Amino acid sequence: MDVSEISLYNVSRPVFNQESFQARLHRREKLKSSRSAKLLQYFRCSTEKAKSIFISFFPILEWLPKYPVKEYLLGDIISGLSTGVMQLPQSLAYAILAAVPPVFGLYTSFFPVLLYMVFGSSRHVSIGTFAVISLMVGGVAVKLAPDEMFDISPMNATNTSESHEARDAMRVKVAAATAFLSGILQLCLGLLRFGFVVVYLAEPLIRGFTTAAAVHVFVSQLKYLLGIKTKRFGGPLSAIYTFIAVCSNIKKTNITAVIVGAICIIILLGVKELNDRCKAKFPAPIPVELIVVIISTGVSAAMNLTENNKVDIVGNIPTGLRAPVLPDFSLLPEIFTDCIAIAIVGFSMTISMAKIFALRHGYSVDGNQELIALGICNSVGSFFQTFPVTTSMSRSLVQESTGGKTEIAGGLSALVVLLVIVAVGYLFEPLPQTALAAIVMVNLKGILKQFLDIPFLWRISKFELALWIVAFIASLLLGLDYGLLVAVAFAIITVVYRTQSPKCRILGQIPNTDIYLDIEAYEEVQEIPGIKIFQSNASLYFANVDMYVSALHKKTDIDPAAILSAKKKLEGKKKAQSAEERKKKTILKLRKSAKGAAEHEVVSVEVPNEQIQNGVLSVPETMEHDANYDEELAVFIKSAADTHSLILDFNPVNFVDSVGAKVLKMIIMEYGEIGINVVLAGCNESVVANLNTLDFFEKSVTRGLLFHTVHDAVLRCQNLASFGDGSSTERSSS
Repeated sequence: MDVSEISLYNVSRPVFNQESFQARLHRREKLKSSRSAKLLQYFRCSTEKAKSIFISFFPILEWLPKYPVKEYLLGDIISGLSTGVMQLPQSLAYAILAAVPPVFGLYTSFFPVLLYMVFGSSRHVSIGTFAVISLMVGGVAVKLAPDEMFDISPMNATNTSESHEARDAMRVKVAAATAFLSGILQLCLGLLRFGFVVVYLAEPLIRGFTTAAAVHVFVSQLKYLLGIKTKRFGGPLSAIYTFIAVCSNIKKTNITAVIVGAICIIILLGVKELNDRCKAKFPAPIPVELIVVIISTGVSAAMNLTENNKVDIVGNIPTGLRAPVLPDFSLLPEIFTDCIAIAIVGFSMTISMAKIFALRHGYSVDGNQELIALGICNSVGSFFQTFPVTTSMSRSLVQESTGGKTEIAGGLSALVVLLVIVAVGYLFEPLPQTALAAIVMVNLKGILKQFLDIPFLWRISKFELALWIVAFIASLLLGLDYGLLVAVAFAIITVVYRTQSPKCRILGQIPNTDIYLDIEAYEEVQEIPGIKIFQSNASLYFANVDMYVSALHKKTDIDPAAILSAKKKLEGKKKAQSAEERKKKTILKLRKSAKGAAEHEVVSVEVPNEQIQNGVLSVPETMEHDANYDEELAVFIKSAADTHSLILDFNPVNFVDSVGAKVLKMIIMEYGEIGINVVLAGCNESVVANLNTLDFFEKSVTRGLLFHTVHDAVLRCQNLASFGDGSSTERSSS
């Protein structure tokens, strides 16, 4: 292939010699062959690759064969027992929060935990019940199975046990269907490698959302703490309605329930504080929640609080495991939107905690595998009538701090729960609900401390503070499902706004270096004579091209359209001034050659009377103003003439769309019309690929305007200005 044949395929590129073309073609063919080899290797099926995929789907097969028994087993046993005794009371408490009988909390703390041990990639998180997810599930259950559907009223003492059983059975079906659908959604997202969706849940958004959820949980537990019977509300403003209902029935407070709950709260707070201060001295934290459950259960049974003092208790806890049943698929269309929120929030909780522990202990977690693991835990667990699960922050910290090394600890904690289910569950039937409310409220302490984020975010980022506040207020007022949707929408809007309003700056050089920084931020930085270096910290696309062009004109003080318009005005003024000069000369000649009426007649025709004072022709103020205006135009044009090159720093630019490419080409053409050469510096490979795809390069805009660094572009522009490229000479002569 000769040069003429090559030029047919490269019409829009600058002319190179044959040797450079052959070298480029050789590199291109080599790159294509290497890419093809990689693709073939990627799609080639082999035993090693099949084994790798299989093990990645079952992470337990990777670490269990290498399990160091002597080093890890003792720590996992202590951690598993500690987590199990903590999981027991929480599972009972969070089941009530999910609007299902307490025994289903035990089921939820058993089956999914065993499944996560097999499929999860994290070694330290504790899967099971969690307050935020339980509250979201409870909202769905109450929405689809309200008390009114079963003729149950909190003020009616004649409510039959059959009505309560029918309501609870329906709510269990709703909770199981929610677990199934949310699990299927998580499983599909994981298989489709959509683990990146969590990036749209920024940390301020999650913290504002969970803080609002904690307020919801706290308000919902007030009636159990006070022993008040009120209707359970769901949907928008549910927290406000619940608080009003509690306040309106405050006179019906059960004093015994308040005393029991207050004592439990004091014990829980005191011992938890002791655990925090002495965690280095204790081999394992004191299981204060289990102690509170045992003591309050014993006191309730001994004093018969439910009969003598009308204190609500947990009630029937059947012994043994239930046979698996199919979820009620007819409910799926009604809970679809709620399940999306539950699936995303559950995954975000798990992956955030998993990444923290992985970073701390030097291993990696796979977000997509975590989605698959949670999807299997929820979807398979739903056949055993569990409700959706996620990572518990408090239990995960206990599991890690007590020496847990692998998910063997999680499996042992599930065995502790199994022991209660099959053997001793009935012993907890007298447990007062006010004690469970105390456990839930105290466990919210860590989440409620997130209110301290507000002054911190105020100092570092107003955008993140706004996101936190919007997520909190929306979730508090609209409910957790709609609140999360509003928060995500607001987060996307803030991203669009920040990319539409990028920070733009003019760069200058630190003397005798190749470093270029903002001239307004550093005193040592000097602007290079004749060269403007413009940088915008955002990509160039349809939403911000107008702002990009406006900022370019403002920062460089060069507007090509305005300069061209000023040139035309000056040219017109010069022509008008030439005609005026000829007119003045004619008038002066007439004044010298003739006097009297003839002179007056000529002057009256050519010059207004008000311009003649004592026989002398005066210059109007408008002409003086025009002269000043002309001088300003000349200075304006000269400021642009002092600049011979404009460098657009594209280092921060990640992509350019079709609109951005058109505007970029327009900038090059417009500045070229006023004699300013425009070049691009620091374009990464993706930007160059975008420009190639968009047919950006042509005869008038060639690849010669691309430079690897800003310094390379500066040197090139200085050389062109020094030796002359035709345009500079033309400007100087003009």
